[in-house]
Amino acid sequence: MPILEGEKVTKYFGGLAAVSKVDFNVDQGEVVGLIGPNGAGKTTLFNLISGAFVPKPGVIRFKGENITGSKPHQICRLGLSRTFQEVKIFANMPVMQNVLLGSLFGTPTGMASANAAKEAAELLDFVGLSAVGKTPAGGLTLANQKRVEVARALATKAELLLLDELMAGLNPTETAEAMELVTRIRGRGVTIFMIEHVMKAIMGVCDRIMVLHHGEKIADGTPKEIATSKTVIEVYLGE
Repeated sequence: MPILEGEKVTKYFGGLAAVSKVDFNVDQGEVVGLIGPNGAGKTTLFNLISGAFVPKPGVIRFKGENITGSKPHQICRLGLSRTFQEVKIFANMPVMQNVLLGSLFGTPTGMASANAAKEAAELLDFVGLSAVGKTPAGGLTLANQKRVEVARALATKAELLLLDELMAGLNPTETAEAMELVTRIRGRGVTIFMIEHVMKAIMGVCDRIMVLHHGEKIADGTPKEIATSKTVIEVYLGE
């Protein structure tokens, strides 16, 4: 059953269609990858889904509800949260406080401070950061800053998590650990839609992959189908 659906989703910047008439769906419990060359429209699509941009034209539904034109905080409180291509954390604030913000302000009804603190501590343990809860987030490695973002997003009680290049800039060991984290997030019952350029990661953790090129969807299928698609090989994967 689809938790997220888009119909003819389009976004122009001036006369350029960054996303053009894209139909998509993500089923409950799936891990779906989104790939394509730089400039293909991947992050723009995430911005449309999360409410930073409004599609014109197009319709986006989350859990059957039309969220087209809703504000980002409204969409977040419905259970759809995200991370960013360039990490967006409060660098001077302790790691724990970064995660607490998700619990206190990103959930549908908010949480009592004691409950929010307990939840944040549990999530820091889940992402492997319990030892650095009092450390300013800006002092962490890139890999751990990304984990702070993930924990903060999960603190909003996310049912669907948009991950924008979680593995970008990571070394092979960190990439393997991030792949394992994605699998464990799914184990919590969270649906995942992820942009990624690391093909090992995409092929290893995704049930299905969607491909954008020049703002248009050119393929949608299993990792095996995408890896052997002549069209995808030609425009993105290479021989």
